Amino acid sequence: MAEVLVAFGGNIGDARKTIARAIEAFCKSPLVQLRARSSDYRTPPWGVTEQPPFINAGIAVTTFLSPHDLLARARDIETQFGRDRSKQQRWGPRAIDIDLIAYDDVVLDDDTLTLPHPRTGERAFVLVPLAEIAPGYRIGAETVRDLLARVDTTGIEKLP
Repeated sequence: MAEVLVAFGGNIGDARKTIARAIEAFCKSPLVQLRARSSDYRTPPWGVTEQPPFINAGIAVTTFLSPHDLLARARDIETQFGRDRSKQQRWGPRAIDIDLIAYDDVVLDDDTLTLPHPRTGERAFVLVPLAEIAPGYRIGAETVRDLLARVDTTGIEKLP
């Protein structure tokens, strides 16, 4: 059974409700067990900055699914919630975004999936929620806590 960190985000519509429903759908299987869920955070947009703020959350799960099968599950859920990756601007507005951040100590880089997620160490909007639930989780040679200590968290707000 693998331990996996997954990031959720969105900034179109009721993002908090969409993320909550997407997490529920993602974990609605005996093959994916939710172990921890972060709070929701309002975060400044990253990449394309001229758009509304995002809501971000992170989860820790255990799974028997392979990395590619878990990615397929994430993409299916994105589609269920109205996301069409082929028609959206990279880093632009979206109703839901689900990223596999780390899958045990698996290192993978192919046409469909890179693990650990290659930009995790640059993204406070991913690291802040994950540090709440899994500060000691190792992503490569460093912990989530260590990675978070090196990024700017300005503008990130924990929501009630």
